[in-house]
Amino acid sequence: MSNPSSRDYDGMNTKIIMRMSFYWGKDAIILFSGWPEQRLGMYVLALFLVFLLALTVQVLSVSPNVKIGTNPIVGGVMQASVYGLKMALAYMVMLSVMSFNVGVFFAAVIGHAFGFFLVKSQALAKANKAAAASSSAASVTAKV
Repeated sequence: MSNPSSRDYDGMNTKIIMRMSFYWGKDAIILFSGWPEQRLGMYVLALFLVFLLALTVQVLSVSPNVKIGTNPIVGGVMQASVYGLKMALAYMVMLSVMSFNVGVFFAAVIGHAFGFFLVKSQALAKANKAAAASSSAASVTAKV
């Protein structure tokens, strides 16, 4: 008699190994049963997709700008939609990391870090541009 936990929904015997500690290798199951199918190319694609998911979560962490005069309901729906998408993607990253594959873990962490870098460097560039504009305006006013 086979173990009931090793049965697929079709009743066919399958051997699914669910690891409970970190491991390295391309024999991971990430998000979907049978994916990336223990093929190196598919594993690399899975790592890239986890990286993109994590990067997107960080990019979406910046609230969308709502123009002054926008209907509060429309603005709220827009912000709630972006937040919902961000949370859905964040949970997908979390479920990917729960595969306990070291490559997936690194892809998620590097994706979050790179997304954070993009968001913060853009904010710093805007702040520097605004500071330069205000200092040049102040110097012009002081000369007059």
